[in-house]
Amino acid sequence: MGKPTGFKEFTRELPSKRPVAERLNHYNEFVDRYSDEKLNQQAARCMDCGVPFCHNGCPLGNIIPEFNDAVYQKDWKEAYDILVSTNNFPEFTGRICPAPCESACVLGINQPPITIEEIEKHIIEIAFDKGFVKARKPNLRSGKKVAVIGSGPAGLAAAAQLNYAGHTVTVFERDDKPGGLLRYGIPDFKLEKWVIDRRVKLLEEEGITFQCNANVGVNVNVNDLLREYNAIVLAGGSTVPRDLPVPGRELKGVYFAMQFLKQQNKRNAQLDPLANGLIESNIMKESVNAAGKNVIVIGGGDTGSDCVGTSNRHGAASVTQFELLPKPGETRTPTMPWPSYPMLLKITSS
Repeated sequence: MGKPTGFKEFTRELPSKRPVAERLNHYNEFVDRYSDEKLNQQAARCMDCGVPFCHNGCPLGNIIPEFNDAVYQKDWKEAYDILVSTNNFPEFTGRICPAPCESACVLGINQPPITIEEIEKHIIEIAFDKGFVKARKPNLRSGKKVAVIGSGPAGLAAAAQLNYAGHTVTVFERDDKPGGLLRYGIPDFKLEKWVIDRRVKLLEEEGITFQCNANVGVNVNVNDLLREYNAIVLAGGSTVPRDLPVPGRELKGVYFAMQFLKQQNKRNAQLDPLANGLIESNIMKESVNAAGKNVIVIGGGDTGSDCVGTSNRHGAASVTQFELLPKPGETRTPTMPWPSYPMLLKITSS
């Protein structure tokens, strides 16, 4: 516990964001970094609880009080070592995780919780800045070969762990670049793609091979993989959207979210948004742009918010979002007791 009175002295404070009028003109991330002083204060709020429920809230089991203490002490190497002992890609989770750890934070019972996600992002970015992040090559090879099908977060993590264990890993990705939903589903204003490229380069330096434009079962024979590899990991995501069987669904101008979002991410990467017919989510033959249009987004979750943010950046005349469920409250109710993840009204990063 870096500062026993930190939670009494400092309140929760998120980093500043670029002005809305500015961010609408680009697709870059728009959340600033903490100053050194603010980062120190936010880490100081951690109470190092006897039973840290944040561990239970985190699907990875991140050792949160310990890395908060290391941040407060400005021991960046220790903070980095603690963080990557449980998390392969904190630069991803520090940007786009819904942060159930914060919902489970004990301080959150009667105060705003610790800014765990932002602290996590700062640890890994400072580690990159200071040169702590280096390729981790296994000392010995097992002689076993593993094929990982899919290069989304699950496929990348599986490949990394199998490689650390000494196996020779090849990742097969049916799109033109690795990353899966990270690359072509999540908008750049939430996750810039150089972050993915930086990690993929590290994985390649560690000995992992990537084969893109490799659609297993279409232009890659499954039987060939079974013969060549000792094991196959299926880590493919689902690109099959949920349709709405309602009158008018067949009309022109109605699209699935991923068709819309993926095209824009391709444009941002200066790639042909209509290329690669092997990808079932990108079989549209027309370019979709919301500029000057009155847009309706059906769905109030993260994907819907991403469509809202992208439409606004296109210069839509208006954007209206429909949500099936009632408007959630801004605070917990008896049906959402701590430390459960609450369904609250939030302002998204879109």
